[in-house]
Amino acid sequence: MSSPDSTAPLSTKENITPISSKIAELNESRSELLGRIQSLKQDLQGWRSKLDTQVKVYRDELTVLKKTLNVEVEQLRTEFQDLRTTLQQQQEDVTASLRNLGLQDASGDVKQAQSQETKIEEIVKEEQPKLPEEENTKVAEK
Repeated sequence: MSSPDSTAPLSTKENITPISSKIAELNESRSELLGRIQSLKQDLQGWRSKLDTQVKVYRDELTVLKKTLNVEVEQLRTEFQDLRTTLQQQQEDVTASLRNLGLQDASGDVKQAQSQETKIEEIVKEEQPKLPEEENTKVAEK
């Protein structure tokens, strides 16, 4: 009769061989995965670096554009202020010329004439004979 101890070492040896091959496969797979992870980390760092560079370039461009825009806006403000001053001066010159010609402020005369016309219209309306309500209705129906 054979002893059970003699068969046990054979089974253990047989079990060790597949286990060690599995361990070797796992170690190889682990190495591949670590390599991929390292590669992905490097890709990510490169991508971040490029992105940071691009963001810096865009910010610099925006800063330049903002400064240029501010300068142009300030120039426009100055030009509009100059135009406003010129127009006011021209208006004062025209007013002075009209006074020298004896016409005074023409716009004031026009306003005064319009005011007088309005008063005349009101007086005419007040002076019209007022008909009793029944007659107003009859006149309106005709």
